[in-house]
Amino acid sequence: MSGFGPGDPFLADCPGRLAVELIADKWTVVVLYGLSRGPVRHGELAELIGDISRKMLTQTLRRLEAHGLVSRHAYAEVPPRVEYELTPLGATLIEPIHMLTEWAREHGDAVLDALDAGAEPSARADRGPRRDT
Repeated sequence: MSGFGPGDPFLADCPGRLAVELIADKWTVVVLYGLSRGPVRHGELAELIGDISRKMLTQTLRRLEAHGLVSRHAYAEVPPRVEYELTPLGATLIEPIHMLTEWAREHGDAVLDALDAGAEPSARADRGPRRDT
């Protein structure tokens, strides 16, 4: 017996699984953190994040907006101005994101060492250069 039963937070229809699926996206956590210091325009956010296409940023922002984590404010100005910011619900994710960041700082080298110890040479090359934080 697995010990899992109805109501387990990570089974198919449970809120825990929805949360994990939402933040497991490559860009979600980065975008949320990028919005953590207040409203930001699309171009500023893309520049802050780096390595994200404008199309992917737009898709990520729309998804986060649909889930109630980000709000979009369009101002009636010429030229048009649009800003994005965290909703109160989105802001509740910043502390868990910070905790994951601290975990990564503390344990990142151990994870990379484990990958290096067990990876095929081609797998190590696919990971790119090691970054020191």
